[in-house]
Amino acid sequence: MDEHRARWVVDRLRARGVPAHLQLARAGQTQFGIRVSLPDGREAVWDTDGTAGLEAQVLRNGVLVGFVPTIEGSDGFTPEQTVEAIAHTDYDQPIGRRVTTPPMRGPALPPEGGFFRRLMDGFRAPPS
Repeated sequence: MDEHRARWVVDRLRARGVPAHLQLARAGQTQFGIRVSLPDGREAVWDTDGTAGLEAQVLRNGVLVGFVPTIEGSDGFTPEQTVEAIAHTDYDQPIGRRVTTPPMRGPALPPEGGFFRRLMDGFRAPPS
């Protein structure tokens, strides 16, 4: 996932109250993903492996404790569909699954980045 798309998805998830963050796959690379902080200390890391489909690894202290298998048809998802897929995932079982009602819903969270983010937004176009 490129940076612009990942940032857009993170912003929309945070607006829904999902504690999402931009995740850089590895230092020195341009591959980005989305990290969702779960209430019990786990984290779901979406799409940092460079594959076309949307899937996640669920980690606790850097150790794999679960996953969300590749969502069928997700290689052609629009950014809006990506937001819906992440927001409607239940991580309570070792193999995450999509549900009809979003399990994590809270008050909207502020966008990440502060002052420097506002500066960057003036120079970057949103994803298409």
